[in-house]
Amino acid sequence: MTEILEFDIIGGDFARAGNASSNIKKKLKQMNIDAVVIKRIVVAVYEAELNVVAHASSGKIEVIIEPDSVLVTVSDKGPGIENIGKAMEEGFSTASKKVREMGFGAGMGLPNIKKNTDELEISSKVGEGTIVKFKVYC
Repeated sequence: MTEILEFDIIGGDFARAGNASSNIKKKLKQMNIDAVVIKRIVVAVYEAELNVVAHASSGKIEVIIEPDSVLVTVSDKGPGIENIGKAMEEGFSTASKKVREMGFGAGMGLPNIKKNTDELEISSKVGEGTIVKFKVYC
């Protein structure tokens, strides 16, 4: 049975950052998904969610839960990523000083998403936004 979850993200709202990943974790636990798989999905969703909060004005998360996989699409209205290859390097960050002072923006978001997913696709248009799609097999 397919389940679809959707969440809106507000840019700059660090107080609510992590709400979507927490709700997804609860749903996956209710569905008896393996704990290791849940952890991988939640880490990837949290990193993507935080990227939207830190960099974009708004965004959306769509989660499609299938019996054999979980597909997540995170889209945002933001500055876009100029160089995706560079953004995939551990430690590379374009986060503002304010974001870094809050303890975020260490440049591990996209690398952590890659480490925790089985498939990853990133598309971005500078000045428009970014779409991050990833899949984890159950």
